[in-house]
Amino acid sequence: MTYPVNIPSMNDMLNLPAGELSQMPVDLLVALQGELDHASKQLKAANTRFGTALEVRYATRAEEARRACGKDTGTVRLVDGDYTVVADLPKRVDWNQEKLAQIAQNIADSGEDPAEFIDTKFSVSERKFGALPESWRKGFEPARTVKMGALRLRLVSGREEVR
Repeated sequence: MTYPVNIPSMNDMLNLPAGELSQMPVDLLVALQGELDHASKQLKAANTRFGTALEVRYATRAEEARRACGKDTGTVRLVDGDYTVVADLPKRVDWNQEKLAQIAQNIADSGEDPAEFIDTKFSVSERKFGALPESWRKGFEPARTVKMGALRLRLVSGREEVR
């Protein structure tokens, strides 16, 4: 697809009122969307490259500092000249749901309340909810709240498949 020659720059677009921007010809809006997609990909790649450079420079020192503090995860601060580098390695814990369910049952069987130790979250996938018989679905509805996400609009050429 060929784009118009006089595409506003990113700065131009940021300074245009949304109402004025919305009145531009659709081919110009498509061109702007393409520029934004390209810039977004470039920014993501640049952030990834920059993050990798910081890891190359500081990861070993941060690991050594964490080890010196006797911890595997968490935040340490490193000094580099006049700057402080904050190196955070967050802890991500994942629990095996089947094993936790068995542990909860064992706790309940011993006469204790598993809720004192284990948080339980119930959910129903939309696919399963939609497959429920109508009479069952009515029973689930009082426990179901539907919230709308943010509207996303994307322009595609008339020949491009709409997803």
